[in-house]
Amino acid sequence: MARSSNSVAITGIGVISPFGRGLNALSSGLLACRSCLKPLTIFDAGWNPPPVVAEIPELPDVGDRPGFRLSRTDHLAVIAALDAADGSRDCSDFLESGAVIATTVAGLSEITPAIVSNPAQYYRAGGFAGAASYPSSHPADTVGAWLGLRGPCWGVSVACASGAMAIALAADRVLAGDAPMMLAGGSDALAAFTLSGFNSLRALDPDPCRPFDKNRNGLNLGEGAAVFVLETLEHARARKAEVLAVLRGWAMTNDAFHPTAPDEQGRGLSESMASAMAMAGVAPDVVGYVNSHGTGTPLNDVAEVKAYETAFRGRSSPMPVSSTKSFFGHCLGAAGALEAAVTIVSMRSAALFPTLQLTDPIESPAIDWLMAQPRRQPLPVGMTVSAGFGGSNTSLIFELEGNLDRV
Repeated sequence: MARSSNSVAITGIGVISPFGRGLNALSSGLLACRSCLKPLTIFDAGWNPPPVVAEIPELPDVGDRPGFRLSRTDHLAVIAALDAADGSRDCSDFLESGAVIATTVAGLSEITPAIVSNPAQYYRAGGFAGAASYPSSHPADTVGAWLGLRGPCWGVSVACASGAMAIALAADRVLAGDAPMMLAGGSDALAAFTLSGFNSLRALDPDPCRPFDKNRNGLNLGEGAAVFVLETLEHARARKAEVLAVLRGWAMTNDAFHPTAPDEQGRGLSESMASAMAMAGVAPDVVGYVNSHGTGTPLNDVAEVKAYETAFRGRSSPMPVSSTKSFFGHCLGAAGALEAAVTIVSMRSAALFPTLQLTDPIESPAIDWLMAQPRRQPLPVGMTVSAGFGGSNTSLIFELEGNLDRV
């Protein structure tokens, strides 16, 4: 049984994704199995044909404030943070809260494709200086200042596990009593620089990606932001806040294996899942679904399958698994936070979302691949996992509040 003193309540979620703004847009798009993966239009990357991405065509206006300068990544973070905090800002101690916001792109979104055609001229014109003025801590600093937060604010940038790790780190701070509430999540924008980087690694699929398919051919990049309001369950109940979900367990590990490739046996990722289950006090059979990292790259998907086979060894039935990157791409530093939001949507709507384009999955007796259409079934406890370059791994376990005393 979980002790409420070790539970972290999720009382607000702000999301902007290629589906649109808000949890309802995210839920509707997932339930309709609508893919957002299309040729890039929001800027000219100089490619023919344009890369397949998941983009947000128009950003909602957040207004101008003296002294604030927003990169595209900052802009996404502010939108998500404002929506997440919407039901909390009337709380008497809200301004004592802090923020942990992850990013990998940060100011790289401000580097234009002009660098490719004439790097020297771009440098002389101050292009790099503009990007350098948006460090990885800038989204967190911007969110904190925009909302007037007086608590601890810092950025996280550990590649593709950043968004999930920001949530885990913020949960630690809440339990430690560093702030009454913490805003946590991730934000990243599409950028010509990152598209070129992944292209140089030959990691991009020219078509919509097919995570875990035997014929997978790489990933598609996306953009978006998701921010959560975290507080202790006692604090949430005292102020009569709606508890959207409870973060019951989390863990962070590192492969210590290779700068870009995952550990071939998925050891670090499986250890993070096992540690998160141990913290949550749940057995493998209790977890009803895993929202995977699932990039669609040849190395990641195989290593991830092996991680599940290890972490859920002894489970009485195969684990339902899917990758929702097949809907809205790999959003880098925002991916783990967006996929945590997807997991909570799955729990609250009693629907397990499939991996789109998956027709010939990697064979594994440990995994129940979700394909084609959403599977309608109750989900009291769900897990999301993230893995990134440099071997960073994070696993988060969520549950619906009403199940605290029954699991």
